Amino acid sequence: MAEAYIVGAVRTPVGKKKGGLSTVHPTDLAAHTLKALIERTGVDPAAVEDVIMGCVMQFGPQSMDIARNAWLSAGLPETTAGVTIDRQCGSSQQSIHFAAQGVMSGTQDLVVAAGVESMSIVPMGSSITAALEKGMPFPFGQGWVDRYGKQEISQFRGAELMCKKWDLSREDLEKFAYESHQRAAKAIANGYFKDQIAPINGVEDDEGPRPDSTLEKLASLKTLKEDGVITAATSSQISDGSGAVLIASEAAVKAHNLTPRARITQLALIGDDPVYMLTAPIPATQLALKKAGLSIDDIDVTEINEAFAPVPLAWIKELGADPAKVNPNGGAIALGHPLGGTGAILMTKLLHELERTGGRYGLQTMCEGGGQANVTIIERL
Repeated sequence: MAEAYIVGAVRTPVGKKKGGLSTVHPTDLAAHTLKALIERTGVDPAAVEDVIMGCVMQFGPQSMDIARNAWLSAGLPETTAGVTIDRQCGSSQQSIHFAAQGVMSGTQDLVVAAGVESMSIVPMGSSITAALEKGMPFPFGQGWVDRYGKQEISQFRGAELMCKKWDLSREDLEKFAYESHQRAAKAIANGYFKDQIAPINGVEDDEGPRPDSTLEKLASLKTLKEDGVITAATSSQISDGSGAVLIASEAAVKAHNLTPRARITQLALIGDDPVYMLTAPIPATQLALKKAGLSIDDIDVTEINEAFAPVPLAWIKELGADPAKVNPNGGAIALGHPLGGTGAILMTKLLHELERTGGRYGLQTMCEGGGQANVTIIERL
């Protein structure tokens, strides 16, 4: 099987709700990242065969195949195609998988994997709301009801169920959230993200981190459910952002004089209980490590999306991972989670952190709607 290499990765800063990116059209947000990727890698854009872009709320300004529209909006060649995909929060991590698989199959040589989401302009749940207004039972039809009943299916309930199953207290969650903000603030202060960010609309840094947060402040917040332990502070932030990664074959590396920065070592995907919804990163990571012939101790940096604090906390417990290697520069609780953009953003962070620290193996995973998870393992070159 042919090798797939990462030769470039870039992202926008992640904007907070009503922040500096909240007025940027999502197509322009994605176009900015695509243009920066081409400029930074120096590749001939006409040689790019496809743009695979993750986007969850494909509604309104994010509809009509935003991958294709963003590429054209960036002023890039009309000859390159684009496709938009939805694997919920893992959409642009799946973009990376599809791009890598195209290269590994030998049918493609240069593919852009990207993601975008403007949650300020297209709020979470927009497409569901539109269906409900038409009187359509959504998103679950009769077959689903026959199988799972009419119980509540939501990420919020899933997070609470995880806390009960893994015996995670509110204090556990808040300590983790506090640490996420502290790590993110330190990373920004030390300039760890500078090389990976393409500033836009006057925004140069991620807007989400709150370095002045305290455990006392977190403890004062109301829980999202009356009898629950999850609060807004232990959940990911509503955000705007985009990321893009260039995947190349060995032939493309030679033909375009590119520098391979990492080799894609393993791709894994698995489904888990859709009611718990958020647990799949655990079995998906176990599967990926087994397929790669690696142990969790071989992984130097992990980026696991902090959709809610129990997701990484349960993952750390089950995998026996070193917490210091997990989201070392903070995660979505501090830095935000622009849905379809997060997968490409996390990969950009992962690659740059391996390069900064000299680590060899990096692992990325995230929970996804429907009880799914992708895992990507890369080896720094």
